[in-house]
Parts: sequence; C-alpha cells; structure tokens
Amino acid sequence: MNIENMSKPVHKIYIFSLVIIEVAVFLLLLEKGYEYYRLPIEERPFSEVHNTLKPGGILGHGYGIIGTLMMIVGVFGYMLRKRVKAMYRWGRLKYWLEFHIFLCTLGPLLILFHSAFKFGGLVSISFWCMIAVVVSGVIGRFIYVQIPRTVNGEELSIEDIKDMQEKIKKDFKNNYNISEETYNKLISLLDSEDKTPGVLATIFNFNLSGRKKLYEIKSLLKGKISKNHYNELLKLAKKEILLNTKISHLNLMKKLFGYWHVIHLPFALIMLIIAIIHVAIAIAFGYTWKL
Repeated sequence: MNIENMSKPVHKIYIFSLVIIEVAVFLLLLEKGYEYYRLPIEERPFSEVHNTLKPGGILGHGYGIIGTLMMIVGVFGYMLRKRVKAMYRWGRLKYWLEFHIFLCTLGPLLILFHSAFKFGGLVSISFWCMIAVVVSGVIGRFIYVQIPRTVNGEELSIEDIKDMQEKIKKDFKNNYNISEETYNKLISLLDSEDKTPGVLATIFNFNLSGRKKLYEIKSLLKGKISKNHYNELLKLAKKEILLNTKISHLNLMKKLFGYWHVIHLPFALIMLIIAIIHVAIAIAFGYTWKL
C-alpha cells in the first residue's frame, strides 16, 4: 500500500482499524484486571494478581513503559514530520496526525491501567495533565478539520479557496450539459448569503442553511440532466457549500486554533517533564521491568 496516495476506501479501513485496536485493547485490559481494579486500595495486596497488575508489577509496569513510549513516538514523530523538510515526502501530514492521535490516546489508556486507577502525589499532576492533553487534542482535531487544507494537510489561504471555488463553477459550466438559465440559478443559490447562526454553522459544519441550499439545487436539477451528471453535480455543489461555510468561519477557526496551542502545548510539556522525573525516580529506586 502506498501511504502517500491512500485511496478513500483504504483510508476508511485504516481509520476503522485504529479505532478497533483501541477499543479491543481497552476491553482486553479491563477484562484482565476488572476484579482487581474494583477492590479497595487496602485490599489489593491480598489479591492473587496484585504482583502482576500493581504499578510495579510485570503487566502493570509494562503498561506504563509501552504507554509512555507510544506517547513519545506519537508526539515527536508528528513534530518531526511537520518541521523536518527531509520528512515531507514520508506520507501525507493528515495520516501522521491520525496516527499521532491514535498513539496519544492509546498511550494514556495504557498509563491509566499502569496506575491501577490509583492517583496521588506528583504523578497525579502528570495524570491530570495527560487527561487535559487528550481532551484538548480531541477539541483541537475538531478545530483542525474546520480549516480548509490540501490533500497533504497544508493550510489553504483565502486565495487558494477562492481558486477552488472558481474551478468548481467552471466545471459546472463547461463539463455538464445545463442551460444558461439553470447555470445562473445554480450559481445564485450557491452564492446566497448563509444566515445560519455562526455557532451552529461551526459545530455542524454542513449546516441547516447548507442543507436547504442542497435541497433547492436538487429540485433545480432534477429531470434536466442525466442521472450520472446529476449525482456528480450534487457532489460538486455540496463541496462548494462546505467551502462557503468554512471560508465564512476561517478567521474564527484560526484564532481558536492559536488559543488551542496555548493550552495544549504547556499541558503536554508539564506532563512530559513529570513523566521523566517519575521514570528517573523509579530507576533510581530499582523499579525495573522484570519479565
């Protein structure tokens, strides 16, 4: 499989596989230690699996090591791909972002089980920073997809977006057998002002106003062109409506994305520093992973 040019069906399978892996790992870890984790802290040392599942146990310690490595690879791999020119051809940026999200959600999940759901002291600060990083990462992903980008993940400028819109309109006129009157009505519908409240448009992306436009376009085109052309035109119209929605909120999304970095990065840095201290103390006191 060529990761640089992953087809849409393959990409969907790829994303679905990552989700299935996360769910499967969670269910497996929960099934393995559910009875242990639900015990009160003071009763756990008497459990048969205590030496295996406690934070310093064979599995418990392993969860922490593997989870930490996943987060390190996820964070620094994505950062290097974004900033090192020699890596620009190593697959599309959006695939790296998706794998970054995968590793940086699965890693914290493993660390959660490493802690055996026991939080306290300095480690608790790192844990809650980790939760903040994960939650802010989900929010950041939502904001990220609202900003129009190229297939490689680079942000598009207003001029780039307008060029795309002009190309769509030219395709309407040159590639499909529609009358001048129908074409003018179609462009008028697409260019009509979006009156949906900004918050709703941002949250739902393809908003109520956009759905109404698409319904009117369907009525306009129905019976006037072939079925194949009808479906193709609707896809182009939907793309144009989405671009209009995104361009109307582009400045807002860019500002939010800037604010998001101010929140996400400090929490990630604090988490990393405390994790390094935690690992250093564990090694100093002889807590090695014994298989």
